[in-house]
Amino acid sequence: MSTHVQKPGWFTVNVFNRVVAWMTRRGISVWGSRVLAVRGRKSGQWRTTPVNLLTLDGKQYLVAPRGHVQWTHNMRAAGGGELHLGKRVDTFTAAEVADDDKTPILRAYLKRWKAEVGVFFNGVGPDSPDAELRRIAPDHPVFEITPAN
Repeated sequence: MSTHVQKPGWFTVNVFNRVVAWMTRRGISVWGSRVLAVRGRKSGQWRTTPVNLLTLDGKQYLVAPRGHVQWTHNMRAAGGGELHLGKRVDTFTAAEVADDDKTPILRAYLKRWKAEVGVFFNGVGPDSPDAELRRIAPDHPVFEITPAN
């Protein structure tokens, strides 16, 4: 398994993520944004972070553009969590997608959010060949989520 991680900069942590999370908590989705809540694998405490929810062919996915970050480790341990949009809370279970199955998901994710997250994909974009998307797949965890309610 890849250990690829791109840590966010000061602006992302202190401005961008906070603004997106604030808007999302008030029910304003920014291009599919949600606040992900997942229990910490060590503490058991709820941890939150803004994410982009991708819907593709009737299925929903969470993609980690920055790689194997804390929420991905927690998601593997917890097997699910909650997505918040305003007062709405959707509980879900999660299954990690195999690297060989990520190509269409990564392509769709990049088509929708390349302007926001493209820098984390090292020059690979939505129009890149399948081989390039498969090459970077191990660096970007993807979870298929299934609503629990």
